[in-house]
Parts: sequence; C-alpha cells; structure tokens
Amino acid sequence: MINLLDLDKEQMKALFGDRPYRGGQIFRWVFGRAAGGLGEMTDIPKRLREDVAKICTISYPEVADSQESSDGTQKIAYRLSDGRIIESVLIPEKDHWSICVSSQVGCAMGCRFCFTATMGFIRNLEVSEIVSQVLHPLRTYPERSFRNIVFMGMGEPLLNYDNVIKAVRILTDVDGPQFSKRRITVSTCGIVPRLKLLSQDTEAALAVSLNAADNAVRQRIMPITRKYPLTDLMEALRAYQLPNRRRITIEYVLIRGVNDSPKDVREFIRILHGLKAKVNLIPFNPWPGCEFQAPDQRAVLAFEEHLKNSPYTVMLRKEKGTDILAACGQLAGGVIHDGQGIDRFFAESAKLSGKAEEHSSHTDPHILGVHRR
Repeated sequence: MINLLDLDKEQMKALFGDRPYRGGQIFRWVFGRAAGGLGEMTDIPKRLREDVAKICTISYPEVADSQESSDGTQKIAYRLSDGRIIESVLIPEKDHWSICVSSQVGCAMGCRFCFTATMGFIRNLEVSEIVSQVLHPLRTYPERSFRNIVFMGMGEPLLNYDNVIKAVRILTDVDGPQFSKRRITVSTCGIVPRLKLLSQDTEAALAVSLNAADNAVRQRIMPITRKYPLTDLMEALRAYQLPNRRRITIEYVLIRGVNDSPKDVREFIRILHGLKAKVNLIPFNPWPGCEFQAPDQRAVLAFEEHLKNSPYTVMLRKEKGTDILAACGQLAGGVIHDGQGIDRFFAESAKLSGKAEEHSSHTDPHILGVHRR
C-alpha cells in the first residue's frame, strides 16, 4: 500500500494520470486539512475514494506516550511501523507553539553531550514519519497556533537529506500546512558536502551546532570534526548562499570546564568573523549517565555579555522541558535502543570509497565516509 503521507503534490497528481487535479484535491485533504482517512474527503466522488483506498492509505505512527512538563512543554513519543520509538517536542511560546521534529531513529554522529547519540544510528525516517510529527499536533490541537518547525530532534537532518528536503517542501506548500520557509529551521552538526547543496534545494533557515572555536576541543565533543575540520566548516558557511536579510544561527552548547571560559568566547567571536550569523547560547542539559556538567550561571552570563559586545546578536536559550527530558540534547526515544554505535559506524564507514560523497537520491548516512582515527 502507498502511504499518501510519503507523496509530494506532483507524485500525488501522477497517481491520477489524465486527471491530475484529483491528486491536487487529495493533497489538500492530506496535508492542508490533515485528513485522517479517505472517507473525510467529501468533495471527491465515493467511487474514486474506494478505488484509491485499494492502493493507498493514510498511515500515521502510533502515539506511544505523551508527557507534559511543568512549563507546558509536551514530549510525544511515536511508535513507528517497525516498533522503533522517536520523540518530538511541542514548545509553547508567548503567542504560538514551535514543533521540534526528529529526522532519524538514533544518530551516528556521536556528539558527547547529546543523549540521542547513546542510541547509535538505527535508520532514517521516511517522509511520512517526519511530516506526521507536524500533522498530528495540527489535527489534535486545532486551538494551538503552530508557527515554527525546527529540525532539532533526534538525528542529523542532512544525513537524511532527500527525505528532509521533501518534507520541508510539503510543509511549506500553499496547498499543504502552509508553514513559512522562514519559520522552518534545519539544524546540522556540519556535514560540509550537504551544506553546499542545501541552499540550492530549500530556503529553510539554517542552524549549525558549532560548540567550540578550537578544533581539538570540538573534535573531543563532536567526532564529526575529524572528517570535517572547523576550517572546512567555516569556509562552507561563509560560502553559503543566504536569502536576503537572513543569517545563519550558530548554536553553542555551553559545557562546564570544556568551552565556557573567557578565552573560549574570545576565540568564538574571532572564528565568526565575516559570517552573517546570530548566536544561540544553550547551557548544557544533563541526562542520565552523561560525562559533562551544566555550566555555572556566572560563566553563562559572562559568555553572553562578551557576545553582546561583539557584532553578533546573541540569544540565551531558556530551556524548556528539562523535567521530562525534552530539552536540547535530551531526546532518546524513551529508552536506549540497540542501534549502531559510533565506533561500529565509523569503522564500517571508513571502508567506503571516496565516491560515496557524491549527491544521491538514495541518501544514507554511510555515504559520507565518516571515520575516526
């Protein structure tokens, strides 16, 4: 069966041959109205709906659990068709809500400060599994104004490139949920080859998890730095083609005794020179078994003050959902799965040829040839 949630508008139109307008109608029902079944599509002939139902379905992941924080943040655990669990977060703001979505089951990047990394990489999410994290809240909470979507949940979005780009295209379609391209942010740890493609394929906002201005420090907490050193990453960011009046968001997780000193902030400001950027400071959120500690509040404020005196706009993120492990870096599918660990991932990936980095319509994390010495 074809899950209609996996299809963009052109693919849906193609299902109907010489009647593409019918595909457009169904697209509007599936994504614009978040229909839960073909029976809801009252402006489509019953006979046609019955014919479509023979080959197509609208299949959402099951909601396995939902938790609400004392600050109103809501974490939703979705059980996928293979039994795997992913988590998504609904974040309340003053007059709207943001949705933090996952792009993979687990993650292979091994960032030492991220709980998701303990799962290892299991698999990429399908388009339907990504967009469902947005459509389910739209269906379930019509009274809430959902304005922003951030790809900052489980996984590295640029390692599920094609599905993430397709999901963004659906979510911003005028006949779909109609989210503004400026209101969707794709966050990455810095997959340089993908950065060279991203600005060509979407106008969604870009955020980069930098977290250190020293290559050795970043390599310690983010092993991907061995494959893509800071010099290469910063070069790619300076070359990134931004839409008018846009800036790249640089995310910096402050970790006690690792990257939160006055020297660190001076080097951070220096490395940002020449980059159209704004800074999002994120005090580290501890999780069970982590090796790091949250920064001292005085160090956080001092770091922020230095940045305020620089050419860059800085925002100190007020973390929400920490009491339910829903804050930045705390998602792990409720439990630690038997995913592919970082060591195994690097060992197997190192065997791949250099040609693996070429752009492919069948994107897989292994194509990047990530390795660790």
